[in-house]
Amino acid sequence: MKTKILSLALFFAGILCFSSCSLDEDNPSGGDAVITNYETWAGLQVYCYSPLSEDLFSAFDFLCVSECGTDMWMNPAGKDYAPELFYYDGLTISTNATNKAFMQLYATIASCNAVINHADEVEGGTEDAIATFVAEAKVLRAFYNLQLVTYYGPVTLTQNEPDAAETTPTRNTVEEFYTSITTDLQEAAEVLGTEPYGGNYGRVCKKTALGLLARAYAQGAGEGLSENGVSYWQRAKEVAVDMINNLSGYGAYLYDDVDDLWAQDNNRDNAEALFTAVGRDANSEAYNYVNCNNNIFRKTQCNPNSCADLYKTAGSSNFYLGYMSECCFAPSKYAIDVFDATWDKRYENTFMTAFAKYSEITSGSMPFSGARFNITSSLASKYGCASGIVYPYIDLVKAESLYGVTQYSANGVWPNGTTSGTASLLEETKNAYVIPYPVADDDTRFLIVLSKDYKSAEERATRRYFTVNIDDLFGSDGMYVEESYDGTSGYTLFPSLIKYNWLYDGVGGSSTYYKNGDIMIMRTAELYLIAAEACQQLGDAGTAANYLQVLRDRAAREGTTAPTLSSVTEETILDEYARELAGEYQRWALLKRHHVLGERLAQYNTEAYSHFNEDIHYCRPISYQFLEQIDNPDEYGDNGYGTTASKGF
Repeated sequence: MKTKILSLALFFAGILCFSSCSLDEDNPSGGDAVITNYETWAGLQVYCYSPLSEDLFSAFDFLCVSECGTDMWMNPAGKDYAPELFYYDGLTISTNATNKAFMQLYATIASCNAVINHADEVEGGTEDAIATFVAEAKVLRAFYNLQLVTYYGPVTLTQNEPDAAETTPTRNTVEEFYTSITTDLQEAAEVLGTEPYGGNYGRVCKKTALGLLARAYAQGAGEGLSENGVSYWQRAKEVAVDMINNLSGYGAYLYDDVDDLWAQDNNRDNAEALFTAVGRDANSEAYNYVNCNNNIFRKTQCNPNSCADLYKTAGSSNFYLGYMSECCFAPSKYAIDVFDATWDKRYENTFMTAFAKYSEITSGSMPFSGARFNITSSLASKYGCASGIVYPYIDLVKAESLYGVTQYSANGVWPNGTTSGTASLLEETKNAYVIPYPVADDDTRFLIVLSKDYKSAEERATRRYFTVNIDDLFGSDGMYVEESYDGTSGYTLFPSLIKYNWLYDGVGGSSTYYKNGDIMIMRTAELYLIAAEACQQLGDAGTAANYLQVLRDRAAREGTTAPTLSSVTEETILDEYARELAGEYQRWALLKRHHVLGERLAQYNTEAYSHFNEDIHYCRPISYQFLEQIDNPDEYGDNGYGTTASKGF
């Protein structure tokens, strides 16, 4: 092979992004930018990680691609955001999110190919480092190829490198894709250790390769694939069960309590994570290098400021919730009803449904007394609640990060009934956004509560907080209605996904627009779901129930017991995935592999169902940029979206 000269701009962008979005990374220098130079080659390997924190898991686009158009998410009242993704209304090859992901995945696969193809030519470095970096590149290539075949179907399995564009590409079969993916992951698992290279948890390791192998087998099983005469469902079960039975041997872990899984102190380097997109750390020197800020929380959170005379905390200066702006990613009625909150703590660890003010007594910028709010008789009449003083729920502490960015973290929760603001009364909280269910009738710390249990007007009038019945937010068709409460903006509120809202020192960005926590791309709980799913598909409902029960038991709130599953059907599996992995970039892929997208939309998302086409929408559209760059677009096809002569497969 000829010696290849890399683009220095591309090379350094990769190094800096990985450095700024991970911890304790020893980054190589640029060297002479010849790929046979170890430092240059290793820098290109780092670049293979760049889409994870830089875009796929920090911008909103890929969350839309992977979660929208399903039974779980829709626009709230008054919003018409990205209907092509939420409802398939106008989804085309020019849709930004699907186009962007397609191009980005292929660009990064090319970098992975270059790392793998030129490893034997590298001068310098140790054999162990080179072998490990190649194995990591194979895991990443497999992950990116899995996204391509999952969302875009039988496209091109490319071996090209960044400088080798293919102008007349041909499509590969789905089976060829999965053979490549599983081979890469199997080979990588043989090489990688249980600990990531250099102790950097932002890098993949053995548990990542095997976890993704189980996921790939499950996804491929939905395509009817087999390996050496053995069904992919059986293979998925074998890998998942082996990992479950040997968690410590693989360096994997499952928290005993779901509260600990989502505790703010456990966000960085989460013990349950198998694969992580590492967020930017304001206490790391690398913070200053590039911007890879995360603003997903702004899309997934409702805005209590819409009740402006009641919730008087300006959106741009709310250091507790962050800047609340677009507010477009709302759960469907199914996504709420699937939880039995009487026992399942996953409900409040997934959705925030009570909104309060905060104090900041340490700096004195928001004293306890200043955070109190008086619900006057006129406000009480308007909002159908009781009058009286409402006190803050949470106290924040402010600090400057090592690199000059103001940070906020939870100083503690004020107990209900506290009126003095004495610091010694503060109680520790694992997660300031997790409001224990249910909010008590006499709680005086919240201004707005979205109630899962229906409350009559008489019951609402006895509470000092504005009660919004969640059921009232939806019409008979299951879609959000435009008005539920006359004279108020309560209809604009919705249970807010909080898995991407963080509050601890180091996570804050340059303003309340950004919060940069870690995102788990895959975690151990998914192994239990895959094991159960595979067992159910293989006809072993009893064993499937056992794997699901582990997740249910750890989610049971104190004083309750998770109901024992008496039977497991496909619907049981889909429901348990919804409870455990809500909003975690998996829903669309899951419904695709069970081929129930249309069926589920008809039940739970009628607006999406009205635009859904079974013959087209099981694949996302091919990128218009890609089609413009090749010489055979009509032959290649656009997956049936009507801009080329053929579908292409």
